[in-house]
Amino acid sequence: MKKQIRALIAKPGLDGHDRGALIIAQALRDHGMEVIYTGLRQSPVQIAQAAIQEDVDVVGLSSLSGAHKSLFPKVVQALKDKGAEDIPVIGGGVIPAEDIPYLEGQGVAKIFTSGTPTEEIAKYIEKMVDPEESLVAAPKKIAHIGIAVKQLEAALPFYQDVLGLKLENVEEVTSEQVRVAFLKIGETRLELLEPLNEESPIHQHIEKRGEGIHHLALEVDDISERLKQYKESGVALIHDTPKAGAHDSQIAFLHPKAGHGVLYELCQYREKE
Repeated sequence: MKKQIRALIAKPGLDGHDRGALIIAQALRDHGMEVIYTGLRQSPVQIAQAAIQEDVDVVGLSSLSGAHKSLFPKVVQALKDKGAEDIPVIGGGVIPAEDIPYLEGQGVAKIFTSGTPTEEIAKYIEKMVDPEESLVAAPKKIAHIGIAVKQLEAALPFYQDVLGLKLENVEEVTSEQVRVAFLKIGETRLELLEPLNEESPIHQHIEKRGEGIHHLALEVDDISERLKQYKESGVALIHDTPKAGAHDSQIAFLHPKAGHGVLYELCQYREKE
């Protein structure tokens, strides 16, 4: 039986509104966690002391006042000063995107913006706290940029002669009904996609939107586990299991609505022996 997660939710500083924090607290309770809410206007030292006394697994901070850049790192430091740096701190509220790298650089484990579903927050905490769960690692890099073209032979002169890129190989991917050409550029590639027939998704894309960028492909590890976790988190998928792709890879596509209008492909390449 899994240990019940104990989470402390706090409002540091002089912030006088707690509706958001109470919503998060209730959402975590709905996920079976034991939640301690410390109330409004708590100092970083008070929050750290409460976290230690209550023996919590995670501290969640909420801020609407704009003082998060000062207060969140102070909570992290207060825990360190008391020898409790093993208690992770996450944060949320009205936090500009440009402040996230600073806060995470100061030791805050994760910042959730105001549009994050409470389901995602709960899932993140469960995976962070439970050693049997694993957090999804960030993709390694952009594997390639997929570009839909009507005919490879008509498109290649621009990429080879004008841009000066080297053609690596051309192959057919029957699972996607396309003929593809890869051109190396830096650490990534451009993938030109020619439809093999009118049933090809690329043909349908060209008919609807014309030639141009079709998708971004991200190189990942353990694509099957990643898709499983995405599915459990409610991420919209086109494929929930991998299929054969070019370059002896396993691929799967996320639905564009998951990527705010961008079609993302996940690619896992076979390890070279």
